[in-house]
Amino acid sequence: MATQKFGIREFGSVTKAKLASAANAVAERSSRHRKHAALTEQHRLHFDLLCKAMDDPALASVLDTYETDIPPERQRQYLFANVLYVNALYYHRIGAWSITELYGHLRVICRNDVFREYWSATRHHRKSLPEASKEAELGRMMDGLVEEMDRLSQDQNDGDFDEWWVIGEAPED
Repeated sequence: MATQKFGIREFGSVTKAKLASAANAVAERSSRHRKHAALTEQHRLHFDLLCKAMDDPALASVLDTYETDIPPERQRQYLFANVLYVNALYYHRIGAWSITELYGHLRVICRNDVFREYWSATRHHRKSLPEASKEAELGRMMDGLVEEMDRLSQDQNDGDFDEWWVIGEAPED
């Protein structure tokens, strides 16, 4: 009889452990789902606000935190550049793009002179980011891409600009 009770207790302990593990997995999945939903809502709100600012110069002036005077048309272009950048980050954050895929997409965006100008004009915005943050890390990655693309575009007369896709070294996943 003592052997049976021991076996039942052992079975009960294993069952409790498996139930606890399953409950933790469900809670973790639920937490990821909530985080993903919150990130999606934040992204949607960011996009809506920037669209309003692009449509209304009075609202765009609220976002004018550049160190130099930017004409309204250029500011709308900068706001759109921000939308493109944040959208790419969003795809990475939700797991739709690996870091390598994000890098490839950002490399394409960096081909555009206006985007590189926007990135330079907002450099001081990124200085407040914690050095170890993911956002700061991605900002440094972009800095490197923009610098290399600027160098390549200056050498455009040499025909090198046609090889923009080899710019930089993509980070490993």
